Amino acid sequence: MPLMQIKTNVMLPEKQREVRLAALSRILADITNKPEKYCLVAYEHAAMLFGGETGPAAFVDVRGIGGLQRERNTQLAAALAPELKKALGVPPDRLYITFTEVAADHWSWNGQLFG
Repeated sequence: MPLMQIKTNVMLPEKQREVRLAALSRILADITNKPEKYCLVAYEHAAMLFGGETGPAAFVDVRGIGGLQRERNTQLAAALAPELKKALGVPPDRLYITFTEVAADHWSWNGQLFG
């Protein structure tokens, strides 16, 4: 809690995955002000077209409990776009990011609900 799911048509070499995902995890923890031990970053390679064209593209879904509001979402968007450009070569204009606030009683960790 928070969760960042990344779907992209860019294959991230296995040797780079841990470093790149760790950088994204730190950004997620810092901006959401949540302990990183609760942050989950998932990467998935997928077939994609953006604007009807091939080329690097990504969809990022950020979910969390408490705090995903306009100011924080603006900060996340501004930080994630250049980091994904660096990590995956995805230009910011070929990147969609969604933000979803989840009720604490709809999220579980360690066998218990957060709320």
